[in-house]
Amino acid sequence: MNTMPLAPTARTEPRARFGDLLAAEWIKLRSLRSTYWVLALASLVAIAVNLNAVHTDLPYLDHPPAPMPGMPPYTYDPLFHGLGSVSSDLMAIAAGSLGAITVFGEYTTGMIRTTFAAVPDRRGVIAAKVLLIGGITALAGAVVSAGSFFGANAMLASRHVGVSITDQGCLRAVLAYAAIVPACALIGMALGALLRHATASIVALVMLMFILPLMFGGDRYRWLKEIGTHLPLATVQRLTIRPGSTTTMGKYAPSVLDSWITMGVWAAVAVAVTVVVVRRRDV
Repeated sequence: MNTMPLAPTARTEPRARFGDLLAAEWIKLRSLRSTYWVLALASLVAIAVNLNAVHTDLPYLDHPPAPMPGMPPYTYDPLFHGLGSVSSDLMAIAAGSLGAITVFGEYTTGMIRTTFAAVPDRRGVIAAKVLLIGGITALAGAVVSAGSFFGANAMLASRHVGVSITDQGCLRAVLAYAAIVPACALIGMALGALLRHATASIVALVMLMFILPLMFGGDRYRWLKEIGTHLPLATVQRLTIRPGSTTTMGKYAPSVLDSWITMGVWAAVAVAVTVVVVRRRDV
């Protein structure tokens, strides 16, 4: 009795685990040394800018100017000077650029086709990117925030104008100053997924972070001001204001809770946009 040989069964590859996706994304990021070196350099520069701002204030603290007639004496605010907007702007553009590069870089080189051929689960790939970039930029934000806060207050200790992390509003300020960095990185990822072009993504990031706030400032029109206070960098500006400080955002300033919610919404919407765009659009 003749028997036909059985056809060989196709071997199915095991589904990629999330840890494998994270490892693959880490290898991609590590192979582009310029990206994380730029983030590391930006973090050091941001700390240096904040510490230098406080250092230049020391002569005025040692010899304070006479108060203006009819004005209360000036009260030095360590949070305003130690967690400055220049450094947060620098970290925002560095983290946002890193987030955008991780997405549009793969489309530019064509590596995204290889990635999705190996792992058809696009949501898993994007989730790994989000977790990796969010974690790295959160670490950078924490280093900048803690280094600036504790370094600045160590310099101010001998002048008796420093604050402690346990003082009202200080822990909130340090956390917000760190949290805005990964939030901007996620926004950069969304722009990179939408535009898929290096120049367009970076220009859009700069427009969102720095140009739009100029268009929605002032206290004349409430609706314009409220739009401006709900832009990404305005949230950290509000959250780093110390209670009782003379520093304010003017009329129609948002509440602390409102600013936290706004920052979270920006990050969540950015992740959702990235996932939806990458899933639905062809490579």
